[in-house]
Amino acid sequence: MHTNADQIEDEAQTEPAAMTFSDLGLSQPVLKALKGIGYETPSAIQAATIPTLLGGRDVVGMAQTGTGKTAAFALPIIDRLDLSQKTPQALVLAPTRELALQVCEAFEKYAGHLKDVHVLPVYGGQGYGVQLSALRRGVHIVVGTPGRIIDHLEKGTLDLSALQYLVLDEADEMLKMGFAEDVETILAETPATKQVALFSATMPAQIRRIASQYLRDPEEITVKSKTQTSANISQRYLITAWQQKMDALTRILEVENFDGMIVFGRTRSVTEEIAEKLRARGYSAAAINGDIAQPQREKTVNQLKSGKLDILVATDVAARGLDVERVSHVVNYDIPTDAESYVHRIGRTGRAGRTGDAISFVTPRERGLVKMIERATRQQLTEIPLPSVDEVNVTRLSRFDDRITAALGEAERIEAFRDIVAHYVRNHDVPEADVAAALAVVAQGDTPLLLEPDAAPAARERTERPDRGDRPERGERRAPREGFATYRIAVGKRQRVEPRQIVGALANEGGLRRDDFGAIKIMPDFSLVELPANLSREALDRLADTRISGQLIELRPDSGRPQRRTDGASRPRDDRGSSGRGYGDSAARGSYDDRPARKPRHKRTDG
Repeated sequence: MHTNADQIEDEAQTEPAAMTFSDLGLSQPVLKALKGIGYETPSAIQAATIPTLLGGRDVVGMAQTGTGKTAAFALPIIDRLDLSQKTPQALVLAPTRELALQVCEAFEKYAGHLKDVHVLPVYGGQGYGVQLSALRRGVHIVVGTPGRIIDHLEKGTLDLSALQYLVLDEADEMLKMGFAEDVETILAETPATKQVALFSATMPAQIRRIASQYLRDPEEITVKSKTQTSANISQRYLITAWQQKMDALTRILEVENFDGMIVFGRTRSVTEEIAEKLRARGYSAAAINGDIAQPQREKTVNQLKSGKLDILVATDVAARGLDVERVSHVVNYDIPTDAESYVHRIGRTGRAGRTGDAISFVTPRERGLVKMIERATRQQLTEIPLPSVDEVNVTRLSRFDDRITAALGEAERIEAFRDIVAHYVRNHDVPEADVAAALAVVAQGDTPLLLEPDAAPAARERTERPDRGDRPERGERRAPREGFATYRIAVGKRQRVEPRQIVGALANEGGLRRDDFGAIKIMPDFSLVELPANLSREALDRLADTRISGQLIELRPDSGRPQRRTDGASRPRDDRGSSGRGYGDSAARGSYDDRPARKPRHKRTDG
């Protein structure tokens, strides 16, 4: 395996600014799309990988998340697509559906100036109907998780006979989640002539073996992340539900002492919505995104510079090259999914030695993005709570005091109103303090000066552990927590399964969230998993077809009775006396008679 790791690292340190995307051999439509989204100079992994892939050679790329590797493999694929071919030409395997969707969005963005490029995400948790319809119409690029790709291959609904490009993205994560057998099956059952690109943050022995077995004389490219944030930027984040983001932003604006601010949203529509809601709340805000003409963008930025505008709501199109001295705060309304974008965004504040503040909103499902950014930037982000009602009210009262103090400085106007107030007091026999309070009501209008106390505390994730005194005796089965039921899956310690593999596989195939999992107990031959008791039959069907470490998990409700094995197998038999998916009572899930039989796996015997 040839490697140019040292050369690439040296170039990344000495000459990255001298190279442009036009130097890499990409076609004009692709270069036009890159210019439209604000990409100027390629990252180190892009500069090294794109020419190699365009030349037709396999690649093994060692790169951390956030180095720009998605563009490194997506741009060469888009550049060489045959748009007249309707069967899939490229397949990208990703460990999670979130990453699969992110990669799909990147492909669509980079293909913005090519006509009718069809990209299809394929992952568990989404109904088969949508995927089947798209496949029948024809797609050029498929991005999916290994388990669902295998399902389509076994059903005969995904034709990869004409596949030309295969990408393994975050290969080490796929192996950690138990997808090793699925990945090797896909590699073995796709055309031997395909070009393969494998990307991984680490290079354990198993990935080395896969690379040597399935890739042809690959170029090995190692690039270290250069993403680094300025030390004079305070980096904070708060956990908030998606529905509560606007309330969180409003409270941040209330308590933070900011001059100019940029709020970053993930999509154009989100930026317009945020700006509109901020204007309705009395803030001077405007949106810029790809739908807004360049002259209007420049006018809006100049308004921010001059102080006519306080808040700019933007997509990443404004993250590059924007330097406004007034910007004291950057808020990531939608936290970016790669560290490079994060660094570019928050770099719009704290420029030229000035201090700055960056605050990111993180939903409970996005906690992992914070860890990814911290690893890539080697800096800690500080978690902060949502500003409380009391904090907001203290700030409002302080500003109200400041307005009174400022008004008292206008001596002539104060004198005129003093006579008016005295006249009212004499004629209505009302204390001066009451008159002053009444004038404050008039000035405030219908908007309350102070916030009302929260009706109920914000919902938080369960972090409490049960009291040790409540633990069941050894051997006694603990009842699941309220709203949950215990399910049995047919993998355990003998299969060397770990909780993270169970969570990863079930979340991908069943469309579950992290807070949909309760306790997980791994036994020698099976495991017990607490899941929501109200799972739909469709979700249960999908979960029953899930594999962990290559084995069907045969998920079913746990009866609480020990399972006797009479066949000597390491897998427990189900309540029907067979090794089927079984739920004890098939009526609980409906009949399987109309389900197509699963084809046996093709096992390689040639090594």
